[in-house]
Amino acid sequence: MTSRIARGLCIAALSLTATGAAVAQESTNRVAANTDWSVFVEGDPQECWSVSKPKQTVNTKDGRSVAVRRGDILLFVSYRSGNGTGEVSFTGGYPFADGSTVTLSIGETEFQLFTDGEWAWSASPEDDTKIVNAMKGGANAVLVGNSSRGTRTEDTFSLMGFTAAVEDAGKRCE
Repeated sequence: MTSRIARGLCIAALSLTATGAAVAQESTNRVAANTDWSVFVEGDPQECWSVSKPKQTVNTKDGRSVAVRRGDILLFVSYRSGNGTGEVSFTGGYPFADGSTVTLSIGETEFQLFTDGEWAWSASPEDDTKIVNAMKGGANAVLVGNSSRGTRTEDTFSLMGFTAAVEDAGKRCE
């Protein structure tokens, strides 16, 4: 992921989570909201993304629920101007365990995302396309990861508004 997109994603994360919905509504690069998903546009060359926060988060260690401090937890599909393939990414709000993967489940379909620091991505543009198509047909996406401290996290994202948001983001960066 380029530093420009990473910066843009961080701006979106801060806009969505700094002090709640009021900040997200005032963000200068938020261009649309579709139920549980928002669309952001930034830069030259233009970058566009759809993003959502989880509806439910469960943190466990050794099979027991635990309270943990996490940063921004966000699921993205990002586009660059001239590249029609959306890139799926996830930030769990903590450093993932070295060499671990994040499991992304949509209904009965599972995908593996590779991790680097606090971020996870699919392995290829072909996988991105499969994930986006599954998300368009799903009700929610569940992401399960493991932190470098041994905490298992399970984050559930609503997919209400996903199709409208991802198609909007894609069109804005054609």
